[in-house]
Amino acid sequence: MKIAFIGLGNMGAPMAANLARAGHQVAGFDTAAPMPEGVTATDSAADAARGADVVVTMLPNGQILRAVADQVIPAMTPGAILCDCSTVDVDSARAVAGQARAAGLGALDAPVSGGIGGAQGGTLTFMVGGDAGDFARAAPLFDIMGQKAVHCGDSGAGQAAKICNNMILGVTMIATCEAFALADKLGLDRQKMFDVVSTSSGYSWSMNAYCPAPGVGPVSPADNGYKPGFAAELMLKDLTLSQQAAESADADTPMGALARELYARFVDDEDGRGRDFSAMLPRFEARRR
Repeated sequence: MKIAFIGLGNMGAPMAANLARAGHQVAGFDTAAPMPEGVTATDSAADAARGADVVVTMLPNGQILRAVADQVIPAMTPGAILCDCSTVDVDSARAVAGQARAAGLGALDAPVSGGIGGAQGGTLTFMVGGDAGDFARAAPLFDIMGQKAVHCGDSGAGQAAKICNNMILGVTMIATCEAFALADKLGLDRQKMFDVVSTSSGYSWSMNAYCPAPGVGPVSPADNGYKPGFAAELMLKDLTLSQQAAESADADTPMGALARELYARFVDDEDGRGRDFSAMLPRFEARRR
């Protein structure tokens, strides 16, 4: 299959490399990042998209997605699929999908969960919105880049699922970090805390798979000085998207709003920028108000 991959940063590069290693013909474009092994460089996003069966994008935000869509959609062959794996606002996802369909193209919004490690290992989870037929055609690519792909519904449903999932993640990570900081103050050993909570009603992915306490549970960014697997500023981005969506849908999300406020303070005013989102634990250890 001929694939164009636009956006070859920390996530896009290993995803594109996995497609190339699987035997697909991959052309790539990025304004700054180098080409991963097996990916052919092109001079523009439009050049990459010409003749491609599927165009995959992995971009920073909805504004950039819309700009790239304006470039690649006119260059794409009718019947090809535009598959956006970025995490963007639902309105941008739906607008780009409508633009693609009007040009005779398929369109999928397919944000991912799993971070850089998942992109490198091909173990991402894809949350996909769009036509079921387009999803079926793209499924073999999802199988290469990830371990699971869920068709969530019509255009925008993938982004909605990602936003809701990461709102849960942001809230539960804060609660997990708060609990460890409280356990420290109460004199409870961190390993004992993990042994209890990881097999009790406090069980969560934040505790069991991505524990924010160094030396406790499976290896996580906490064991590497909180070097980001998922940066705090990316969590802030996703929580901001969740609150924009909540306001648009008139949904009451007070915990999501508070999580966004805390991550904004952590990233913008404290030492969170460039650190993993689980570095909230040392923040609470310092008892910042």
